[in-house]
Amino acid sequence: MNNTGVIDIVPISVRQDWTSKGYYPEQTVYEKFCENAIKQPNKPAVLEKDTITTYSQLSESAARLANSFLQLGIVSGDVVVYQLVNSWRSCAIDLACAAIGAVVCPIPLGRGSLDIKSVIKRTNARALITERSYADIDYCEIIQSIRPNALSLRTFIVQGDKPASSETNWNDLDELFKNDPLKTPIKVCPNSPVRFLISSGTESEPKLVAYSHNAILGGRGRFLERITKPNRDFRALYLMPLGTAFGSSATFGVLSWMGGSLVLLPKFDITTAIEAIQQHKPSHIFGVPTMFQRMAAAAELQKTDLSCLTAIVSGGAIIDQATIYRCVSAFDCRIISLYGSADGINCHNTLEDSLDSICRSVGRPNPSICEIRIVDDQKQPLAQGEIGEIAGRGPMTPMQYVNAPDLDQRYRDHEGWVYTGDLGCIDDNGYLILLGRKKDIIIRGGMNISPVQIEKIATSHPEIISAACIPVPDEDLGQRVCICITLREGSDLLSLKEINDYLRDQGLEVNKLPEYLQFYRQLPMTPAGKINKKMLVENISSLGKSREQSRNSEYDTVT
Repeated sequence: MNNTGVIDIVPISVRQDWTSKGYYPEQTVYEKFCENAIKQPNKPAVLEKDTITTYSQLSESAARLANSFLQLGIVSGDVVVYQLVNSWRSCAIDLACAAIGAVVCPIPLGRGSLDIKSVIKRTNARALITERSYADIDYCEIIQSIRPNALSLRTFIVQGDKPASSETNWNDLDELFKNDPLKTPIKVCPNSPVRFLISSGTESEPKLVAYSHNAILGGRGRFLERITKPNRDFRALYLMPLGTAFGSSATFGVLSWMGGSLVLLPKFDITTAIEAIQQHKPSHIFGVPTMFQRMAAAAELQKTDLSCLTAIVSGGAIIDQATIYRCVSAFDCRIISLYGSADGINCHNTLEDSLDSICRSVGRPNPSICEIRIVDDQKQPLAQGEIGEIAGRGPMTPMQYVNAPDLDQRYRDHEGWVYTGDLGCIDDNGYLILLGRKKDIIIRGGMNISPVQIEKIATSHPEIISAACIPVPDEDLGQRVCICITLREGSDLLSLKEINDYLRDQGLEVNKLPEYLQFYRQLPMTPAGKINKKMLVENISSLGKSREQSRNSEYDTVT
């Protein structure tokens, strides 16, 4: 037990074994960062469109902010929630919290008041840092509205203009960076929590997962080591918000562990992302498949010098074969398919994997980061080649779900294994094959249909950029399949018959063919950059109300 009340449900003997094998640094993320800042004070730590922040500058900013936190009454074990656009400030907050033993809990911008309220309540957050406004949303007003129910909150900090009149006493974030630097960091145990990761998951409320210094360095940090070339500077462009689980390797992985550089965008935009490649020459780009699909189809990318790239790293969702080939051709570099989650799962391809193995798998599990096994419905291990639920445990395994014993009971066991709800198998060569989520299966007339299977085939069509299959309720069959697609710019609309003819030509069974079709200029995305299937389901909820519509309408269009 520590000051946060978070406990580690991984057995002590297992953690000790990982320590004895050298998987853990036995240092805090702040100590590791400071070592890098001393070695390379003038090296860029964070590169933005108009700003370059060196290691020395970031180190000083973090120390000044840490001192301000202490003076505001934030102490070891307190939780600091923040919701900011990607910038050097987010990295400074991460490091400042780590320096004093506080726990940082970022929320991706785009999450609404219900999620913010849930996170504050679940974490018993002491302090909150927010943008003044974003995308026409006044976040100070949101915080003010939920404050009566956020009894733990004592400190409020805003980036941008403070509200002219407010019952809340807002502190100016930039003013806090002007304080004197913290002279002596607080002594912090590397096994104590340093960050709560938010998992989008499938729960009605966000899941929060507690990571220690050792786990986030020895797991997420060491993952980055395995996808870079020897003696090559690691410079990573992050397309997704740093507040997501995918973005959690930025400050503590790239800066603290790797001693590399971050290239950050305030938000994802195709043109801005391509300009950042040209300006800052990243070695790696981190994003989700929908982002890479859109960038690969952009004419501007073909005019860009991409010789700096070692690899693009795709995570957050399964990437299909057609997108892999398009990205390898468009970006002219290797592609890493990452299977990972906030819950403590990691499996990925390496730079040495063949294109064929990348297309059909997410690489071989690496027990020094995360061991993977396949289990049946009784959580018993299955033989190699058999399909079942994916479970994982390794040095990156988090401590527990935050103040959610029900989630620990549902997804964890007493040996520390995490059960994902994802389906997969390990083939004869030891590669992990993903087969979708248990909950995503569409059941049509008693037959299980995998949306992933249809989506992979659909995106191999030369005119289709991205695809998502969702269920439509049906009185007779239970569910029918709706396919939602985005077409290449300038393409003519495809009919449902044309798409289904293509799917059949590629070998899809007739009883799995979609019965509804929706077109989107862009598929809606979650704040984490994944396709927002919940929104798609809401958009098409009326389709299943009439079987007559299904028979008489060849396709429906959403713009």
